This record gives sequence, C-alpha cells and structure tokens, in this order.
Amino acid sequence: MTGELFSQIQLPAKLEYLGIFIASVKDAAEKYGFARTRISEIELAAEEILVNIFNYAYQNAETGCVQVITGTDGNRRFFIEISDTGIPFNMLQADPPDLTSDISLRKIGGLGVFLARELINDISYYREDNKNILKIRV
Repeated sequence: MTGELFSQIQLPAKLEYLGIFIASVKDAAEKYGFARTRISEIELAAEEILVNIFNYAYQNAETGCVQVITGTDGNRRFFIEISDTGIPFNMLQADPPDLTSDISLRKIGGLGVFLARELINDISYYREDNKNILKIRV
C-alpha cells in the first residue's frame, strides 16, 4: 500500500513565504485528523526548521528554494519532508543549547532546533543530490 500526497510546495527560502509553508503544513495535519494541540506543535516545529533554513542555509550564496512535501507513507503515518540546496546541515547533530546558564551568558542560537527536536521525536536527515532533506514523521 502506498501513501497519500497532501501537498507539495517549492518557494524561495525567504521569510516572506513562511506563512504559505505553514498554512500548507497546517492544512495537511488537519486533513490527517490530528487534534488542534498536536497541529500547533507540528506547525511550531516546521516553523522553527524553516526559519533556520531561511536564516542560515544560503549564507554565502544567492537564496535558493525550499520544498515542503506533506502526506502519509506506506504505513499511513503522517510526514513532512523539508528540503533545500543550502549548505550541508544536520540539525540532529547540533549540540543542545545551554539552558542552565544565566541568559546573558548564553550563546545565541540553537533554541529553534532544540524546540523542533523536543516537539517531534521522529526526525531523520540525509543529504542527497546536493540537498538537505529532513523528514518528520508524526
């Protein structure tokens, strides 16, 4: 049995398109039948990942595109696949942020990745054809 494709969007990796990406993820999660609370968590995780891509993936190059695909896999499990052609970055290997030091002494960054990893426990990453591909399964 194969899965079902809910949406596939490819747009420039710019903050101005965040709302379109998130609306697509939200619509797909609603179609799948998640409770409102879980949809909010899925939206927040996707937002943190996308903002990270927008801000860091294309630092030394012209802005590229981001593709977001939503659907179900062969086991009817909901997924979100986010891919970009930016610099290689595996968020799963990122060090967790310092949450214990005084806030004025903490290194900037890392909270968005940490939050996404806390909200979604099944995330995989691979690099293929010069693309970062992050797959979230819920």
